[in-house]
Amino acid sequence: MTLDFTTYLQEHAGVTDNQISMIKDNLVTRKISKGKTLLRSGEICKQTFYVQKGLLRFYSIDSFGKERIIQFAPEGWFISDRISIYFNEPSPYYIDAIEETEAVSFDEKFVCDLGTISPQFTKYNEQLLQKHIRFLQKRINLLIGATVEERYLDFIKSYPDLTSRVPQWMIASYLGVTPEGLSRVRRELVRKPKSV
Repeated sequence: MTLDFTTYLQEHAGVTDNQISMIKDNLVTRKISKGKTLLRSGEICKQTFYVQKGLLRFYSIDSFGKERIIQFAPEGWFISDRISIYFNEPSPYYIDAIEETEAVSFDEKFVCDLGTISPQFTKYNEQLLQKHIRFLQKRINLLIGATVEERYLDFIKSYPDLTSRVPQWMIASYLGVTPEGLSRVRRELVRKPKSV
């Protein structure tokens, strides 16, 4: 399903057709091949990506060479390294495509320019930032204090259509468990009686 970025801005951020026409030249729609890397560790992140179709992921690689997935970005989600953009410092993260993806990329100038002509967008962008912080705080809390089952159930709630689109090892990486540990939890959930 394609979720057009300009429609998203109109429906969620109150941006008008006229305002979009003033800044649309700063938007770049990109076709991204499966497996293509958009950000590598050590680079400064300059772009935010809005996924219209497909799936991106945001992750790090630890000192043992193991991937640690922090976020998935399916249709209608944004993804970037906000810290790298804001502080203009090298990112420790990677962003790449899990599927063939169509995404709109934009830089901070676009955000500033749109905020100047649309107070509604400025307010919405602030809400989006606060939601992102809430999402990350919840992720930390789940990783340090929840069972694997609780983390998996939250994953399904946050990303309802990804269990069939993402390899099990990636879901396990996101949850901070081994693929075998995830398989065990999934088997246990199947055996549990369904509540009426």
